[in-house]
Amino acid sequence: MKNRTIYFLGIGGIGMSALAQYFLQRGDNVSGYDLTPSAVTDMLLQKGAHIHFEGDIAKIPAEVDFVVYTPAVPKDFVEYRYLVDRGVPMYKRSQVLGHITDELRTLAVAGTHGKTTTTSMIAHLLYPEQPLAAFVGGISKNLGDNYVCSPNPDTAVVEADEFDRSFLTLHPEIALITSMDADHLDIYRDVEDLRGAFRQFAAQTSRTVLVHEAVAHHITQPNKKIYGTDDHCDYRAYNMDCQQEVTCFDLHTPNGVITGLQLPAHGVYNIWNATAAIAAVLEAFPNMPVERIRRKISTFSGVKRRFDYIVRRPDFVYIDDYAHHPNEMRSFITAVREIYPGKEICGVFQPHLYTRTRDFADEFASALDLLDRVILLPIYPAREKPIEGITSEFLLSKVTAADKQVLQKTELVPYLKEHRPEVLLTIGAGDIDRLVPELAGEL
Repeated sequence: MKNRTIYFLGIGGIGMSALAQYFLQRGDNVSGYDLTPSAVTDMLLQKGAHIHFEGDIAKIPAEVDFVVYTPAVPKDFVEYRYLVDRGVPMYKRSQVLGHITDELRTLAVAGTHGKTTTTSMIAHLLYPEQPLAAFVGGISKNLGDNYVCSPNPDTAVVEADEFDRSFLTLHPEIALITSMDADHLDIYRDVEDLRGAFRQFAAQTSRTVLVHEAVAHHITQPNKKIYGTDDHCDYRAYNMDCQQEVTCFDLHTPNGVITGLQLPAHGVYNIWNATAAIAAVLEAFPNMPVERIRRKISTFSGVKRRFDYIVRRPDFVYIDDYAHHPNEMRSFITAVREIYPGKEICGVFQPHLYTRTRDFADEFASALDLLDRVILLPIYPAREKPIEGITSEFLLSKVTAADKQVLQKTELVPYLKEHRPEVLLTIGAGDIDRLVPELAGEL
């Protein structure tokens, strides 16, 4: 079969870029559009993709076999309309991922948070010993990428995204559900509608559904197994020590006990993530040697922008995190407090989406109140248009911390150079990550 020409609308997205790499590795011709250049688009260009950053139908290849698009691209975008009018086959990212994974044993990780780290852990536990294709929703430090593929993979590890009900295109052998907090209420009517989608995802799983203890009661599949820290869990972490730079714990499994696990990550939520990852691997590969699990967990390097140390000195610590839901923020800030008791903690938060800021304003404010100093950047709109009255100033008004303000991105570095905190956190899923290198260099 001739090499196909595949066009991506939104090629720089983390999920889209993994698919682009998959087709590049197969020898297909890959090109696409994205709104702005980034480290991800730079990487794709180096690997042979052709990318442009302005809506221009003249830059679309003359012959396109099919288009992969993200729902974040507006339907009135000039290139989208042109391709639809030409009759080119159009597929959502999730549809393409579903088609690829239908041909492989699939371990899929879903949840409103925790899924990127857990997916990365599973990929690290398996690769390179197991022939694998991994599609991760962040840059795994162990893999050095958000995508890896062995020459002849027999297993897929994928992050199953609930946004736009994307995960319902997947039919995994092993499914993981880390959490089901209310989110994406622009897609789902309410939290019960969201949970219904997770139940449908669980019903599409052919073997085992692993569910965190906090949400296990929402899933009634007979093939359900529970992980967590309670005595009733099938996979149970215990003897936990989260106070050091290396988190230690033991793990009870249905087939015995694994002692002496050492995870170079912080917070009880990362013990849950590691427990889930080990459980998924043991369900799929029950004969995996215990020593390999110990070794791999002890060498897990994390995911970029997930509790990501940028600067770590005795006089100054800077950590960057992707948290964009109030529960994620609360877990992140609480873990930082445990590691650095008594230190002044300043958090810079860029709210992501007008709808999410509106729907969870009180919860965001409560999480931000865990900080000593609160700095908000303007809301990152992503795919949304502004909502009247929903601004960072609106969110700031709900924060009770005494030291609080809204700054423009251009004001942030000069302010922090003059008012350097002991511990600095940058938090959010928008483009706040583009400030990280400058902040690191200046501070």
